[in-house]
Amino acid sequence: MSKVRGPALYRLVPSKTLFMLCDVQEKFKPAIPLLSSLIENTTKLHIPFQLAGGKILQVPLLVTEQYPERLGNTVCELDIGHACAKVSKTRFSMLVEPVRKIMTDIFGGKPKTAVLFGLETHVCVEQTAFDLVNDGIDVWLVADCCASRLNQDRDLALERLRHIGCNIATSESVIFNLLGDKNNKSFKEIASLVKKISADMQLARASKN
Repeated sequence: MSKVRGPALYRLVPSKTLFMLCDVQEKFKPAIPLLSSLIENTTKLHIPFQLAGGKILQVPLLVTEQYPERLGNTVCELDIGHACAKVSKTRFSMLVEPVRKIMTDIFGGKPKTAVLFGLETHVCVEQTAFDLVNDGIDVWLVADCCASRLNQDRDLALERLRHIGCNIATSESVIFNLLGDKNNKSFKEIASLVKKISADMQLARASKN
């Protein structure tokens, strides 16, 4: 039985939130059929927070790259110049020691919430989520910014992660949850960026075929 959590779990507080972009790298392009759609949705998600160095809403972005010597750097379509850090790793989970240190430096400990997205959902994203939950950090999985080589692997991973208490969301729900109010001073600037409908990531369809 899943543990009942308080209502604070379901709200994102910009000053207590960390965006975590997991391993969206060049060498995955031929292997991930929906990667172009993931990139489109990820751009939509993180553009509102990259302006003026983070960030209309002051949400830091942390980026990892899995064995970049072989898998390449983060795809050129994503501008990560505003990221607070880019960390190379060989471990599947993003929670390597340099990442933990960065969290401590930014938050004086750890963030309340991690907004997690990237590749591959059933490997690096899933293992990162396990470690975050075990560390007592609330996890929002951005489903339309996650992918695997097979959609069924992604969908089953999202189902497993929902069962352990992760909040499965979309890019738009994250953006508007962080805004919180139409009267937010950033509303007009961000609203213009989300007018376009997100790319279809064929969520929860593979298991039905």
